[in-house]
Amino acid sequence: MPSLEHDGLVELFRNRLRLIPSLLRLLSVDVPAFRNVRAADSDFSQAAPTAYKSDLSVLLGPRKPVLGVVLEVQRAIKRVKKHTWPLYVTALGAEYRCPACLLVVATNERVANWADKPIVFGPGGTLHPIVLRPRAVPIVTDIRKAMAEPELAVLSAMAHGRDAANVALPVATTALHAVRNLDDDRVNLYLDLILSALGAAARRSFEEIMANGTYEYQSDFARRYIAKGKAEGKAEGKAEGKAEGKAEGKAEGKAEGKASAVLDVLDVRNCITTAAQRERILSCTDIHLIHRWLRKAIVLSRVEELFDDDSLAS
Repeated sequence: MPSLEHDGLVELFRNRLRLIPSLLRLLSVDVPAFRNVRAADSDFSQAAPTAYKSDLSVLLGPRKPVLGVVLEVQRAIKRVKKHTWPLYVTALGAEYRCPACLLVVATNERVANWADKPIVFGPGGTLHPIVLRPRAVPIVTDIRKAMAEPELAVLSAMAHGRDAANVALPVATTALHAVRNLDDDRVNLYLDLILSALGAAARRSFEEIMANGTYEYQSDFARRYIAKGKAEGKAEGKAEGKAEGKAEGKAEGKAEGKASAVLDVLDVRNCITTAAQRERILSCTDIHLIHRWLRKAIVLSRVEELFDDDSLAS
């Protein structure tokens, strides 16, 4: 079944084909020398009466390909793939008269473990997929590297978005910096992919950064997504408050979440907080004050600047 994660990843690789050989080298594959990368026909229907189509196929080389790569994004275990993958590889190699291999981008470790096994499709016939598992994707937090390879930065955010918040949020904000100057279509798609990959805590903090940050762009999509997230958050808070039977519980929960976002932003910006400062932030129940702190956390150079203005003292 089509999904944002699957189709978005395929489009991400389609937008930067050179990311594929880069990942093969990362996985210790001996990639032959080549000058360019181009997309190949991914439709292998002529090889059999049934229609077979891979997610993406690319060719490395000048005019005569030196290597063909079949890329498959795999979100779940589908045993039929172990029968169709060899077909994709052999058909690509036969069509372009070149060596060919299979790169499986697994979105979780369970699928990666399943895919990373040799496929025996007959006596003497074996195919070993090359598997990119989430933990093998580099953690990209270097802004210069991310700007040079925005698709790799987005892939990093997707692979590590559900790691601990102190990993997920820096990777996501780095990817945000990397994509901000791309064309609108790619910005919209990549923001969608980053947001959908984040765990709940990192996603809340990331949305706060997008909503209160100093970035010049704010795409219609991003605004709609943030508005949807806030509406869902309010609905969840309302449901929890009703279940508890206390309206004040809802307000306190909202303030606590915002206060945590302040600390997340400070952590991402490598601003060291003392135990007393963290306690002061987390114990604050004034939602308006916390909002001001959050806006200041994005631009300050010292944590003490949060409390410089007496009017903001809690």
